[in-house]
Amino acid sequence: MEISEKAKSIAPSVTLEVSAKANALKAEGASIIAFTAGEPDFNTPKYIVDAAKRAMDEGKTKYTATPGIVELKRAIAEKFERENGLTYSENQIVVSDGAKSSLYHAFAAILNEGDEVIVPSPYWVTYVEQIKMSGGVAVVVKTDEKSGYKLIKSQLERAITPKTKCLLLNSPCNPTGVVYGEEELKEIAYTCEKHGLYIVSDEVYEKLVFDGKKHVSIASVSDYAKQNTIVVNGVSKTYAMTGWRIGYLAAPLNVAKAISAMQGHTTSNACTVSQYAALAAISDEEGKQFIEFMTSEFDERRKILASLLEKEGIEFVYPDGAFYVFMKVDGYFGKSYDGNAIRGSVDFCNLLLSEGVAAVPGAAFGADGFVRLAYTVSKEDEREGVKRISAFLKKLV
Repeated sequence: MEISEKAKSIAPSVTLEVSAKANALKAEGASIIAFTAGEPDFNTPKYIVDAAKRAMDEGKTKYTATPGIVELKRAIAEKFERENGLTYSENQIVVSDGAKSSLYHAFAAILNEGDEVIVPSPYWVTYVEQIKMSGGVAVVVKTDEKSGYKLIKSQLERAITPKTKCLLLNSPCNPTGVVYGEEELKEIAYTCEKHGLYIVSDEVYEKLVFDGKKHVSIASVSDYAKQNTIVVNGVSKTYAMTGWRIGYLAAPLNVAKAISAMQGHTTSNACTVSQYAALAAISDEEGKQFIEFMTSEFDERRKILASLLEKEGIEFVYPDGAFYVFMKVDGYFGKSYDGNAIRGSVDFCNLLLSEGVAAVPGAAFGADGFVRLAYTVSKEDEREGVKRISAFLKKLV
């Protein structure tokens, strides 16, 4: 059977591929420190699990309205107003089966064939593929150390063409961990207004911000930004609920209605039980305590991993948010390990597995000179993992 040209053009998720290799080696009995998982390693808090149990006991297991139960949409709208200074009606909220689903439907709702979307690099692997799937064209703009790996106004201006429809922004960023400040966001929003661009803002890591920095939603910095931004978020990273598959977005009313209509023909409503669990996650006071605990724990791990890498003389992007360290490896290209040449980050990661460490190649994020380390592992594993990375680097010739 012949597959479509569109299907042929989609690259598989490198993150999932590396995780699969690491899991296969573990199953064979190998000792693998896996810095690959983009999810908290904490259990979902008990109060959330209990809410799901209650929902099942009460028979809340049927279909819901496609954009989500009213109570959850209302709680999300209240969250946006309370935490982000953004006012939305519940009809502007669409609940999905994960932020990835929200992002896809957002692109599909606003892009026509050939429309360009500006994507700062390094970027999360899925953005470019979803833009392609939606008929759009990803215009990748490479950021660098000079700008702190952030998109700056002059770069944005140079990337805009008559075909540009939208800017994709991710703060805190996966994979770099950089966080955009309010003034930086204002400059970007002003440039988007000047050229009449839409914005899709992925804010799923908003609670994981460190060193006194503050997450600011770009939709909150101007009236234009509010009226022309689709804000995507979810409960996965914030409440350790990755497997529950609940994401959500807020958008202008016409866009929200379009997304709801499309979702009605793709995934339909998100899992009903998970919606009630998400309602408890967002609404219950226990959520604040869990977020404080988890953020504090990740902050400690961040500092430990950064300190260990610094001691070994390994360069990396120091993260202000999320739970990743982006390690610089292009200085090792051209060297070899056990007779195998390292031509890029994919080779680097494949060979690093031989020393019992799994990492994600930067090529997946549009930055081949790096690899991503997720500090969603124990502190002991961080120490052992860096020891193994150091041993690997010393064997390169």
